[in-house]
Amino acid sequence: MPNLTILPTGKTVIAEAGSSLLQAILAAGELITHNCDANVECGTCHVFVHEGRKTLSKMQRSENAKLDAVVGVSSKSRLACQAMLGSEDVTVELLGFGSGR
Repeated sequence: MPNLTILPTGKTVIAEAGSSLLQAILAAGELITHNCDANVECGTCHVFVHEGRKTLSKMQRSENAKLDAVVGVSSKSRLACQAMLGSEDVTVELLGFGSGR
């Protein structure tokens, strides 16, 4: 099971391989905005993946298209609702703090 480190808090938790970054972040008790219930419609769960990008699931066309419409995207960008954890450790940076929903 991979370790998930969440920035900027620095919290590290053991995450379930196969779960989404969003599920793992919420299970860790961190706040992350996610307005569309993981339907790739809003882009509010945009995160930067600093380590472990290659262990995450491959980006699908719908995620890539949504990221094209998000401000501040970089090569480290993923939507937490779409990126599924693999077996290696991952470090993500939460970019915005909202209501948690």
